[in-house]
Amino acid sequence: MFATYQPGDSLLHRLPAGVKILLVCALILAVSLSVRQAWHVLPALGFAAALYAVGRIRPGAAWDQVRPVLPMLIAILVLQWIVADLDTAIRVSGALLVAVAVAGLVALTTRVSDMLDAVTRAAQPLRRVGVSPDRVALVLVLTIRAIPLLARQLRQVTEARRARGLGMSIRALVVPTVLGALTTADQLGDALAARGVDD
Repeated sequence: MFATYQPGDSLLHRLPAGVKILLVCALILAVSLSVRQAWHVLPALGFAAALYAVGRIRPGAAWDQVRPVLPMLIAILVLQWIVADLDTAIRVSGALLVAVAVAGLVALTTRVSDMLDAVTRAAQPLRRVGVSPDRVALVLVLTIRAIPLLARQLRQVTEARRARGLGMSIRALVVPTVLGALTTADQLGDALAARGVDD
């Protein structure tokens, strides 16, 4: 299953959740700033693959992190190629692919509870200005979890259209994906409200 914690004792599994979150944010920023030509995507992907090896993540599990978002990345690549050029298209879609891969690696090697605890501790100073650290942590974790949910929704739309022999277009992918995401968000909001999270 996409972005599901995989127990293990690798170096990445043993790293504190807060450290991993900071590192992945720094890595995504570094990739965004350093990928200036299309071929720069290759070493970035190689580094991401090396991190998966360090985390002792099975190739199948690694593939599951990127496979659901490939249709979206291909759509972005084509769109960027149309409005800009091929070099820009490869750079943008490649950087997004690396970001998805490393974010998935954090999810694979970190329990959600550990992420919540780490963000809650880091957000404690916000309590002085009336912001609840628990809510900050919840929003961040929900955001992280939203990525695989959107990817799964996109994959389901793609597979459903393919099974019916229907054609593909950006509009045909985006509209049902967004509607499905809004429905999921609505259900999640109701579930959180039922548990008193909005009190």
